[in-house]
Amino acid sequence: VKDAVAELREGPLADAGLDIQQSFDASVFINRAVGMVRMNLLLGVLLAVGVLWWFLRDTRATLLIATSIPISLLSTFIVLGLTGRSLNVISLAGLAFAVGMVLDAAIVVSENIVRLRERGEIPTLAALSGTRQVKGALLASTATTVAIFLPVLFLEDVEGQLFADLALTIAIAVCISLMVALTVLPTVAGSWLKPKKLTREHASRWAGLAAWLMKASATGKRRLILISSLLTAPLLITWMLFPQLDYLPPVKRDAVDAFLQFPPGSNIETNEREVISKLVTRLQPYMDGVKEPALKNYYILTWPGGGTIGARVLDQSRVKDLETIIRNEVMVGIPDFRGFAQQGNLFGGFGGGRDIAVHLQSADQEGLYAAAAQGQQQLMESFPGANVQTFPGIELASPELRIVPDDERINEVGFDRNGVATLVRTLGNGLWLGEYFNGENRMDIIMRAEGWRTPEELGTTPVMTPNGEVVPLGELVTIERATGPGQVRRVNGRRTVSVNLSPPDNVSLETAIAQVRNDVEPGLRAALPADGAIQYGGSADSLSEAIGTMSRNFLMALGILFMLLAGLFRSLKDSALVIMTIPLAGVGGVVALQVLNLVTFQPMDLLTMIGFIILLGLVVNNAILLVDQTRRGEREGLARDEAVENALRIRLRPIFMSTLTSIFGMLPLLLLPGEGSVIYRGLAASIVGGMACSLFFTLLLLPSLLRLGKAKPVEAGSTGLEGNAALESVA
Repeated sequence: VKDAVAELREGPLADAGLDIQQSFDASVFINRAVGMVRMNLLLGVLLAVGVLWWFLRDTRATLLIATSIPISLLSTFIVLGLTGRSLNVISLAGLAFAVGMVLDAAIVVSENIVRLRERGEIPTLAALSGTRQVKGALLASTATTVAIFLPVLFLEDVEGQLFADLALTIAIAVCISLMVALTVLPTVAGSWLKPKKLTREHASRWAGLAAWLMKASATGKRRLILISSLLTAPLLITWMLFPQLDYLPPVKRDAVDAFLQFPPGSNIETNEREVISKLVTRLQPYMDGVKEPALKNYYILTWPGGGTIGARVLDQSRVKDLETIIRNEVMVGIPDFRGFAQQGNLFGGFGGGRDIAVHLQSADQEGLYAAAAQGQQQLMESFPGANVQTFPGIELASPELRIVPDDERINEVGFDRNGVATLVRTLGNGLWLGEYFNGENRMDIIMRAEGWRTPEELGTTPVMTPNGEVVPLGELVTIERATGPGQVRRVNGRRTVSVNLSPPDNVSLETAIAQVRNDVEPGLRAALPADGAIQYGGSADSLSEAIGTMSRNFLMALGILFMLLAGLFRSLKDSALVIMTIPLAGVGGVVALQVLNLVTFQPMDLLTMIGFIILLGLVVNNAILLVDQTRRGEREGLARDEAVENALRIRLRPIFMSTLTSIFGMLPLLLLPGEGSVIYRGLAASIVGGMACSLFFTLLLLPSLLRLGKAKPVEAGSTGLEGNAALESVA
């Protein structure tokens, strides 16, 4: 497009003394947002590798495990290209989220190989045996992570278009990381990792933590208290702190959009003279740089009854200043003119996909328009600074001609009402007669009489009657000048005036809808005629549908997860134990969102909801490792308590390593400001908060659940993870 614009400017337009400038370019914002995500991705890699080194304290081991990151991410680029996907803000954010996740499998494989080396096995055998032993559990954890994304991939409408790339990117990266851990790492790790380099200097600390966790659930009373509190408190806290719902993140552009409403009945010349010229005069000093903030460019687009202004600043940090100037200086003091300005949104058109449409319906035109005027005023009072518009406009000031048939005279000349209506249509916009097909295109055939300039000329137009007479049209009808609505709008077949509200950015869509229903709707119902009705549309309707869709997909993801775990463990009880840890993650995500709201406005929008679905597949991995290791210990003859403590002692270090690398890999997306950061900040908060909360409280809850009842003999092969007798990675 830019090349074509330059070619036109230098070619035919220059010859004609004309110029052309690009006034709007969404790619500017998108490119900056992509650059910011790339920086977050790089910082996430550095943080994840830093956490890995802090645990290992060995450069060689850290570099070996960290090779999973570039291999997985670069391979993901290739797969995305083969599937026809593009690299955008969402898919790059998916890679940033996956930075820590792709290390999980490599951590388990590498530590298990070193454990066998410490037992004295030769490097090649240690690499083969160590990988084979952990393969089943890694397949299980990867399968649960990927399976959760299936409902997300099949989402439709806006949520599916926006977030399928995120789910697909993370799923591809995690699958490739598993392949790397099972193929590339064993090839190198057997000879490259030295046992003495990974001796467990802090083993006593992990053993001490395991002993403390066992002590916390040592008695039946303690277990009962822990289980009851850790199962009920998260649900209660989640219910109490659940954020307000919203539709799409309010992603802002470095531009200001303004909506213009011209005086009723004004023509193009009047609007140009009375409105547009004044707007141009007031904007020109900012365009010339005489006043600040200086404009990069602006445009004014008009249509009958209204128009828009789009303006961009040179200094991106001055967008809010420009919004204030356009609202309070540029668009004020013009008679019978109304305008509203706000910073432009990347998602959706004007209003950014957060508009609430209140449809007022009635056959009584005067009563309907009076109620709409009252509703507009009430909404402006309830939401100061919000954009409130009626569609169509409620000013009954658009000039119109009312043509009333004289039935008696029409019958005298042999006409009927339909015949007169056809005549009037022919004298107006024209009468459609049919279509003409020239072999390639179909063209409408319209019959239109010679034009008339005034109603008086229309009344004197001669008309041939069926009786052979020629009479002026004015003898058959009465032509009156009047005013009325500029448009007639119908919703579900009923005459409708829609009052559209775009809530302020710091008010969630759910809060705005509730406020409209509770504070404004009662007055509207009282003002409407007896046959009046109120319906809601716009994002209010979209939010309701999205909540239903996301709820169904959350339940579907939970069902897929439970069935997958039941198949892997071959035990409904063990599957239930893992599922019971999920509320701990949910409350962590909700609390993180509330903490984030103390700093910046963050509702529960669609992308944040996706974060909670993703969280399902991530937080169960720790529980899977502990349950599997406990059952393996029982199978080897350990008592229940011994098996639980042994599982904690073996698994604590890998659990902390994998969880913290995932959390720190996502931290830049949560903490760093920048272009487009609002898109994924809520998603990052829900996942980081959920994983952090699950990390600590699952270690309290799961031992208590596992120690319930008495140990029963476990037959070899009774678990779906058999053959992995050694997930005994170094702890």
